Amino acid sequence: MLRRTQILALVFAVAAVPALAQVQTKESQAALTPAKTLDLLKQGNARFVAGKPKKRDSAADVKATASGQYPYVAIVSCMDSRAPMEIVLDQGLGDMFGLRVAGNVIDTDILGSLEYAVKVVGVRLIAVVGHTQCGAVKGAIDGADFGSLTALLKNIAPAVSASGPGTSKDNAYVDKVAEQNVRHSMREIREKSAIVRQALDSGKVGLVGGMYDIETGKVTFSAD
Repeated sequence: MLRRTQILALVFAVAAVPALAQVQTKESQAALTPAKTLDLLKQGNARFVAGKPKKRDSAADVKATASGQYPYVAIVSCMDSRAPMEIVLDQGLGDMFGLRVAGNVIDTDILGSLEYAVKVVGVRLIAVVGHTQCGAVKGAIDGADFGSLTALLKNIAPAVSASGPGTSKDNAYVDKVAEQNVRHSMREIREKSAIVRQALDSGKVGLVGGMYDIETGKVTFSAD
């Protein structure tokens, strides 16, 4: 027979094993507010930085989300390979819409995707997240001109103008432009989509900006 101390040791060992993360349901999505959703993202990033992500059963999550999706956030972020938002915010299958494009710029395709996320699926939050040392921002500062990238970088030009003089060799200046670009993208979302603007004005959906530090792994969020 097991001794009392052995039984207690087993109980504590089981209790120490982290519970598996649960996929989102219609009920869990409906229970969230924009503020609570932002808290979930902050908590996820804290886990990522600490190296303690949630334990997940990917195979089970695939099956659980096959019949429907109830994500709580749509995130517009850069395509940079070092900044995958699902990972750095410790989000799982069915938790978020990830819209990635160089320089986290806003165009008709991104707006249409956000409108779907808000109007059809019911996300509670939209986040625009840039990152430090962004290559697209550097290209916009330098006036890079080749192929279809030229038109894309023009979307970042207003952020360059708003940041004053500087060069792509100055890391602090690059990050300043990237922050301005996040704010510009947020304004574009509000101004160019009546559907999203109505959801924001009603308070049912929130809009935040953020910057991801590629050296520390930390995401710093700022309000609309």
